[in-house]
Amino acid sequence: MISKASAMYARISPRKARVVADLVRGKDAGEALQVLEYLRKSAAPIVKKVIESAIANARQLSPDADVDSLFVSRITVDKGPNRNMRRWRPRAMGRATKIVKGVSHIQIELDER
Repeated sequence: MISKASAMYARISPRKARVVADLVRGKDAGEALQVLEYLRKSAAPIVKKVIESAIANARQLSPDADVDSLFVSRITVDKGPNRNMRRWRPRAMGRATKIVKGVSHIQIELDER
């Protein structure tokens, strides 16, 4: 049984979120939640919420399924559109540079062992 969850337009840069995603990829769902509970990275609460959502989706999909046997089979972090979060910083000699605010799409799949 594969359970899916996603967080679209998460307000974190993909580079920061991929560090946390690589940390929990392949781990049991309970172990991944424990790791994310005490991890001091800004993407940890976002990824933790998505894993909890995938666990809830698994329970909803089949109530008799064993939730303890779920593991993170696939987790991807993609760059989202940056249309609304464009900012400009004034620079020397009347110029301006763009400030890129990161937006991520995080998808997680849980599978049974």
